[in-house]
Amino acid sequence: MVLSAYIESAFRNAVSLFVLCHERLPTIFFRLLPWEYAIRNLFRRPLRTTLTFIGLTTVILLVLVVVGFIRGLERSLRVSGDPQTAIIFSLGMGENLEYSSIPMRTSDLVPASVTGIAERYSQKYVSPELYLGTDVTSGELEPSMGLVRGVTRPALLVRQQVEIEEGDWPQSGEVLLGRMAATKLGLSSEDIQIGESLTFESRSWRVSGIFSAGGSAFESEIWCRLDELQQAMKRQDLSIVAVTMAPTGDFTDLNLFCKERLDLELQSMRETEYYSALQKDYGPVRWLAWLVVFLVSGAGIFAGLNTMYGSVVGRIPELSMLQTIGFVRRSIILSLIQEGVLLSAAASLLAAIIALIFVNDAAIRFTMGAFALRVDSVAVLIGCGVGLNLGILGAIPPTIRALRISIVDGLHSV
Repeated sequence: MVLSAYIESAFRNAVSLFVLCHERLPTIFFRLLPWEYAIRNLFRRPLRTTLTFIGLTTVILLVLVVVGFIRGLERSLRVSGDPQTAIIFSLGMGENLEYSSIPMRTSDLVPASVTGIAERYSQKYVSPELYLGTDVTSGELEPSMGLVRGVTRPALLVRQQVEIEEGDWPQSGEVLLGRMAATKLGLSSEDIQIGESLTFESRSWRVSGIFSAGGSAFESEIWCRLDELQQAMKRQDLSIVAVTMAPTGDFTDLNLFCKERLDLELQSMRETEYYSALQKDYGPVRWLAWLVVFLVSGAGIFAGLNTMYGSVVGRIPELSMLQTIGFVRRSIILSLIQEGVLLSAAASLLAAIIALIFVNDAAIRFTMGAFALRVDSVAVLIGCGVGLNLGILGAIPPTIRALRISIVDGLHSV
């Protein structure tokens, strides 16, 4: 009974101490302005607040678009490679597969000489392919540069991410379009439908279907039958031979085959390594995009500084009066920063919503083909981080400058 009374007394004393500290803590350091004071100030000047809000939203949206471009490019190259697939192409071609030329018999020599290749129902996962960039014309429109790949049926075994969404596999005189092929050609998806015709290599081809490939670079391509593309181009060679190894297969055997057959002048590379090399080649493009993010953010900060300077200068008498009634300068600075953060947070939220609705998955043309802008969690985090920094950095300098004026001079400016 005594112990229970002691515990109850100790608990009451702890609660009383907590309440006393909670009440005294703000006055120990400095008294803060009420939270609603900053909110009311935003609505006291609706025109200035609206213009600042629109400017911040525009800056953050531009940042999200650029970051979405970077993330989309990186994702397209990252998902294009299969770690179990290797490509065989001409020695010394680097990443320029469209200039590669290897003998047609390579597609027969590889499965006969290399062990460990994946196999299904006696069909080896070996895909001979002819790959090139050429002018493609749709109807009466001007020709555009397109990516054409001549393939055979085993291409669907090797390129396992490829799925035919509409139509059928191309027959004689037909082509299969990636879902980004229209964007690569500078057209909309409505301009090229199944049953319509495309013209390239002095020949007309009927569209037989549309395929997707999980967002990889293959979605920018036009696929047709290998033998017909060879006839149209009057070529009997190949660009590459794609090989998928079994889980127990060893890529060393494939590399050894390429080194031993000096007469063929071949080299092999995993697809993941090839697209990693492409990412390095596009490194300057990504750095340029990050530079654009930095410049746009800097422009937004200077615009915020300009707006906040105009807002704070007109409130010097108000700030001096706040100091007169007992609020220290740190409290006023925090209140003005709070206004900037509230405004920038709202602008960040609106910009993120607009980007997710209108920018995310938007198709864009590029040298490697086409890809979709990617406004993912990383892009939203970067955009909102930039927005909050705009609100903080845009409010601090003008606030400090205004508070350097003495209270007497500030009151005289009424």
